Amino acid sequence: MKKTMFLFLFAAAAVLLVLFSFQSDIWNNPLKESVQSEDGLSADGNKVEAGEKEGKASTKENFEEEKEVVVQIEGMEEKVIMHLNKGKDCAYVIYIDEERYKMVSGEGDSPDAITTKEALPENFPEVSMTIEQVPDTAPEVLVEEFEAELKVEFPDLREVEQVTEPVEGYQLHGIANGGQQWNDPVVHAYVISNGQSGSFVITERYFLEAAEGHGARFYAMLKEFHIVEPE
Repeated sequence: MKKTMFLFLFAAAAVLLVLFSFQSDIWNNPLKESVQSEDGLSADGNKVEAGEKEGKASTKENFEEEKEVVVQIEGMEEKVIMHLNKGKDCAYVIYIDEERYKMVSGEGDSPDAITTKEALPENFPEVSMTIEQVPDTAPEVLVEEFEAELKVEFPDLREVEQVTEPVEGYQLHGIANGGQQWNDPVVHAYVISNGQSGSFVITERYFLEAAEGHGARFYAMLKEFHIVEPE
């Protein structure tokens, strides 16, 4: 009988000791239970699946197949229906005025090119906008290399500018022969971040008289340039 009573008292004491230790832990760490209950939730209270990083951008965005864009042509507003086009390796999308231009996807090391839908007369300079991704070179480094390259063809290239429209990055602009003739070639280019450790180089080419035509239309299309993560 005494042995049974002793075992009962020993077990009761052990239970009380465990309860006391648990209570002391709660008193000493009042936030512990709250933190544990919130583990696995994002900042907005939504559940985060195992291995998912909060704030990670979607790998796919929804874009309308076409949209109406207002283009400024020689001071006049013109409404244009532009159509969605995917860039090389699905790294970007851009809306294009397909009534006047077409997109030619680059193969191998060649960049994507947006050119006139109808061929221009032979005596006209090139009219195009190329888009090339340079994955491992940051914009601030690449722009210096690109500037030196363009100065060979355009000695009077303007100083590099930082801009926020139509894209955010570095802008380069040059006119051949001092811009004396209607058909003097023009280069208008941008070096921008690709959202990672590399860059995009966007190079527009047209001629002086087309600055308020093709130049303005390229500007409007570039405002509809969007970098996306590969699918």
